[in-house]
Amino acid sequence: MAHEYQHIKFNYQGGVGHITLNRPDTLNSFTQIMHDDLQAALSFLESQDDLRGVILTGSGRGFCAGQDLSERKPLPPGEKRDLGEAIDKNYRSLVMRLRALPAPVVCVVNGVAAGAGASVVLACDVVFAVKSAKFIQVFAKIGLLPDAGGTYFWPRMVGTQRSMGASLFGEPITAEKAEQWGLIWRCIPDDELEATIAMVHQHLANGPTRAFAAAKQAIYASSGNSLETQIDLERDLQREMGYTDDYLEGMKAFGEKRAPQFKGR
Repeated sequence: MAHEYQHIKFNYQGGVGHITLNRPDTLNSFTQIMHDDLQAALSFLESQDDLRGVILTGSGRGFCAGQDLSERKPLPPGEKRDLGEAIDKNYRSLVMRLRALPAPVVCVVNGVAAGAGASVVLACDVVFAVKSAKFIQVFAKIGLLPDAGGTYFWPRMVGTQRSMGASLFGEPITAEKAEQWGLIWRCIPDDELEATIAMVHQHLANGPTRAFAAAKQAIYASSGNSLETQIDLERDLQREMGYTDDYLEGMKAFGEKRAPQFKGR
């Protein structure tokens, strides 16, 4: 980990990477430095043969307020900014790389997630959020549409009406409602944040890594596949899992009525 991180905290232990967005005074809003830090951390994770999972969270009272608009300097009168450039340069790569990692990415949302911050949350594979957290589509308030995958994730997770309502009216969605809607996996008490992060770390570090990766691959492929094609993919992936050491250990542990000791192989 030779890269010097400025706007994130990053560590790697037991095959699990921990990424913490770390600009608490600005609700961890995205800057170019933060994007560069995230790309460096992802490059490190992609290079690790023993990668077993990733945990993403934020510092302070917010997860991420989206793009730091103060970083965009005012233009001379009459000039207009190409906002698509930021998507091409930063957000597209961030979202796609999170999805492509061959291990689960678990987001533990510690506070408000707004704009592109909310989209990045949904790019993760499983999301926990503290009860005080909120998800806000703020783009319309500055004359924009949701981006960083927002118009992809929201309709698939909560349907057209809820996606349109959240986009057009920008009303905060509480963590409890997000769980009810299926936008996140679980709403947790605020005082269980650190315990949840520790639990997720242990689950990823001790789990059947290749089976987790195969489930991620199959679930994301399903939206573009026919039932027949999906069953064929399940067959192919299950065949691979049957040859893993973890499967043999799982079956042995089942027969011996004990907890399996998975090695991620």
